[in-house]
Amino acid sequence: MVSTFKRHRLNTALRSAVVLGASLAVLAGAPAQADGLFGFGRAKSAAAEQQIEPVLDAVNQALAEGRLVDAGRILDSAYAAGAVDPRLLLCSGELQLARERYDEAIVTFSQAEASAPLKARAMQGRGLALSKRGRPADAVPVLEEAVRLDPSLWRAWNSLGVERDRRHDWAGAADAYEHALKAPDASAIVLNNRGYSLLLQEKYREASNDFVLALQKDPGLSGARTNLRLSLALQGDYQRATSVSGTEDRASVLNNAGFAAVLRGDLNAAEGLFKQAIDVRGSSYGRAIENLQMVKALQASNAQLAARAP
Repeated sequence: MVSTFKRHRLNTALRSAVVLGASLAVLAGAPAQADGLFGFGRAKSAAAEQQIEPVLDAVNQALAEGRLVDAGRILDSAYAAGAVDPRLLLCSGELQLARERYDEAIVTFSQAEASAPLKARAMQGRGLALSKRGRPADAVPVLEEAVRLDPSLWRAWNSLGVERDRRHDWAGAADAYEHALKAPDASAIVLNNRGYSLLLQEKYREASNDFVLALQKDPGLSGARTNLRLSLALQGDYQRATSVSGTEDRASVLNNAGFAAVLRGDLNAAEGLFKQAIDVRGSSYGRAIENLQMVKALQASNAQLAARAP
């Protein structure tokens, strides 16, 4: 019974415990296009090109720092001044993507694809938006075409890895993450997602290694820290899994470790961890109380089965 429960939870509930998805990347300026596409007004000029570059730099910097309001204001001002540049479309698509306005992003990136030098990155953005929109059948071929055009697009590779994980295409996911990690600017989220892929395959030690690498690259990646604790607890290393700093929520950490113990079939350890979580937060911690009740029900069921055994 515990084994069946474990398999079910590993294939469902574990998926909600991780940060999946692609990190927002800084856009680089694209090469010059055909006359009439760039600058302020109707025609391209060297002066107009110089005018648009600081705008693009400012938008990209704001996007990279998560200052979405600032990015929006800069873009609005540029458009109001008559700026005409497909790179602004690419920035607009990235802003819509960051704001989770996926349908708008899909349209904007599609428009940006008309500019040949921007096509790969625009397809990457459209593929990411389609994936976030829950349209994997549409997202995957777009992402695959993006990386065919430009194999250095780590965000597209990362998203392909996530989509392949969802289909349990473990080899395909591993290949996608490997390609993503070849990019020098690849985010720590790729290591986190590869680790989570290994976690889903119950390769807990290898998963832990990737989570550690992710945290070394980005110590502030909280999802990787949560996943590292989960992978440690799934190996039975509850002490390390529940080690927290003064600013962390110890009750939640204990509850998560208890959940991992249930997945391992280690009900006695799970009971102790849930009780500790309740002691830390008090009787208002409904989730831990429910988990403790579940453990007691499983223990009672196991006891009944043992009593009936010859």
